[in-house]
Amino acid sequence: MAGLIRREDVDQVRERARIDEIVSAHVTLKPAGVGALVGLCPFHDERSPSFNVRPSVGRYHCFGCGEGGDVIEFVMKMDGLSFTEAIEYLAGKTGVTLRYEEGGNARPREEPGKRQRLLEAHRVAADFYAEQLMGPDATAARAFLAERSFDRSDAERFGVGFAPKGWDSLQRHLQGRGFTQAELVASGLMSQGQRGIYDRFRGRVMWPIRDVTGAVIGFGARRLFEDDQGPKYLNTPETSLYKKSHVLYGIDLAKREIAKGKRVVVVEGYTDVMAAHLSGVTTAVATCGTAFGGDHAKVVRRLLGDTTAGGGMQLASGGTVGGEIIFTFDGDAAGQKAAERAYGEDQRFFAQTYVAVADGGMDPCDLRMAKGPEAVRALVDGRKPLFAFVIQAKLRQYDLNTVEGRVLAVRAAAPEIVGIRDRSQRDGYVRQVAGWIGTEIEEVRREVARAASTPSQR
Repeated sequence: MAGLIRREDVDQVRERARIDEIVSAHVTLKPAGVGALVGLCPFHDERSPSFNVRPSVGRYHCFGCGEGGDVIEFVMKMDGLSFTEAIEYLAGKTGVTLRYEEGGNARPREEPGKRQRLLEAHRVAADFYAEQLMGPDATAARAFLAERSFDRSDAERFGVGFAPKGWDSLQRHLQGRGFTQAELVASGLMSQGQRGIYDRFRGRVMWPIRDVTGAVIGFGARRLFEDDQGPKYLNTPETSLYKKSHVLYGIDLAKREIAKGKRVVVVEGYTDVMAAHLSGVTTAVATCGTAFGGDHAKVVRRLLGDTTAGGGMQLASGGTVGGEIIFTFDGDAAGQKAAERAYGEDQRFFAQTYVAVADGGMDPCDLRMAKGPEAVRALVDGRKPLFAFVIQAKLRQYDLNTVEGRVLAVRAAAPEIVGIRDRSQRDGYVRQVAGWIGTEIEEVRREVARAASTPSQR
C-alpha cells in the first residue's frame, strides 16, 4: 500500500532543519545586515554575492537568478531530490521520525527515497572495506600504505579500506543487509556481467569519496596485484550520486579550513591529499579521475566566498580577500599540461591562482616521505603565481640568446599576458616578461596590444 508523509511531520522537519546550517554545507555565508546572510548563489555562476538567507523565517532567495524557497526546496534543488526524498533526508539530519498515511500515489512506506538507499549502501560499503583492511587478506594493502608512511590511525582518519579479491564479497554483504541487485547496480558498487552482477572493486586499496556534507557517494580504488588486468586507478562510474566533474576528494575534511583561511590546495591524488592533511595543509583536495574543470571551480569558489573582483585586495598576511587557489603538479610534461589546463580555468576565479612544484618534481606524498611534513608546508608556502609558471614554461621553448628566439618568445608570451584579467598585473607582467626575455618593454607592450586585437586561438 502506498503512503504519504503526514503533514505534521513535514512541518516538524521544516521547523527543525536550520536553513543556514543546511545551506552552509554548500555555500560560505557571511552576515549582511540584521538577520540576513549572503553568499555566492549555488544555482548559477556569479561574481557578486546575491544569494540571501534569512534564518529567522527559514527562507532563501537569490536576487540574481530568482531562485528561492524554504529549506526543503533548497535541498530538492541542490541535490536533485523529489519532495519526499528531501523530507526523508532532512528527517535523518534532524532526528524526526516520519509517519506515513495510507492512500495517495507516494512510494510505499517501507521504501525510503532512492537517493537515501544508495547513500546507505555506500555507507555500509565504506564500513565493510575499512573492516577488511585489518584482515589477513589485506597484507598487500597495509604494505602499500606503510610504504607511503601511513599507519593504521591515518587509514582510519581517511576511511581507507580494502576490497577483497573475491567476485561477490561486497555483494553478499550488502544483499545480507537487504539491498536489491537493482540498487547495487544503480549505486555503481556492482558491475553487470553475462552471468549476473559482481563486485566492481576487487583486490584494491579503497578510498571513500564524500560530498561536501560528508556522505559517501563513491570510491577510488588503487590496483595492488599483478594479476589485476584493470587500470591502476579505478573510480566509481557516473551514477545519480557520483558526477566526477563535480567531485573533489577531501572536500568534506577541508571545507571549513578553506572557508576560514581563504585558501584551497589542489593536489593530484588520494595519497597526496592524505599526506598534505597529515602535514598540516588541511585545505588540500583532489579531483577524481578527471582534470580540474569549471564545475570544480564553482564548488571551490562557493567555499572560498570568492567575490572580490580583480584578484582581490592584498591582506597584511599576504593572502587576498578573494583567497588563493594553489595547484600542485608533478614537474614532468603531464604536470605542465595540468598547469596549462588550470591556467585556462583561472578566469573563473577572483581569487589569486598559484602553482607549487617541488624540486625534483616530487608530489606531496613523496615529499612527506623524503623530507618530512615541514617540506610539504614549505612547498605550499613557496607557491608561485600561475601566470608566471605558465609563461616561463613557454619561454623555455625558445633560445633567448638569439634575436629570432627572443622575437618568437615575445609572440608566444603575449597571448598569455592578454589573458590576465587584472590590468595592473598585466602591466606588471609586460615588464617582467621583457626582463625574462632580455628585450625592450615597448616591444612586449606592442606585441600584447597586437595579440589583444586578434581573436583568441586558445
